[in-house]
Amino acid sequence: MAKPVVGVIGNATMINDRFNVQIVGQRNLRAVADVAGALPLMFAGMPEVTDTDALLDSVDGILLTGARANIHPTCFGVEPDPRHEPYDQSRDAVALPLIKVCVKRGIPVFGICRGFQEMNVAFGGSLHPEIRELPGRMNHRMPRLENGEIHPDPEVVFADRHDVQLTADGVFARILGRDKICVNSLHGQGILQLGERIVVEGVAVDGTIEAISVADAPSFALGVQWHAEYDPQTNPINRALFEAFGAALRTRQQSR
Repeated sequence: MAKPVVGVIGNATMINDRFNVQIVGQRNLRAVADVAGALPLMFAGMPEVTDTDALLDSVDGILLTGARANIHPTCFGVEPDPRHEPYDQSRDAVALPLIKVCVKRGIPVFGICRGFQEMNVAFGGSLHPEIRELPGRMNHRMPRLENGEIHPDPEVVFADRHDVQLTADGVFARILGRDKICVNSLHGQGILQLGERIVVEGVAVDGTIEAISVADAPSFALGVQWHAEYDPQTNPINRALFEAFGAALRTRQQSR
């Protein structure tokens, strides 16, 4: 049997301050190929060229990746602030309606970091632009050197940094077979108010929501705030999530 196909959303990026391109991090593609056992197919986060119906007729699932750009605040009723740029409104316009269509049709969808946040916003939830500014919250952004530059070693940047307590007998607890995990942390935005049908599946030690599912979704519809795509080849937690995604993809493929 041919491998299932996963649509992996692209992100708008400017190269050399001149060329507009769509990009996907290679670790997302390798996670899909190596662990989910599927063929990754990048699609543009551009509503003018991406036909959702045609896309979903061609794939068995969707991966919503992390990205540097934040979700535009107007998507959840807040005025934008230049301090929280950049934004990628084209991706917003593709991803947010796409999520609801996937859930409705039973098409597996896995949201990572920005994708996790998109899932919450798609169902009417809101975000805080800098979760570390809330009382009692830790700094969830990536490690930096004393001079403010991002740490040059990816192993330090993506190292596990805090625990997540999983909801007892929740979807994640059942997939992972445990009630507590340790994850990496590289985000500014975070969930403020939960969207309708969004179920909390895991919470960091400071109260930040880290894992979610969509209530009554007919197929895989999970999101994680951490970067699960970084090391699922070696990390048993992230491997189990991508394997569960892969199983859902094959079920969808067989039903088509």
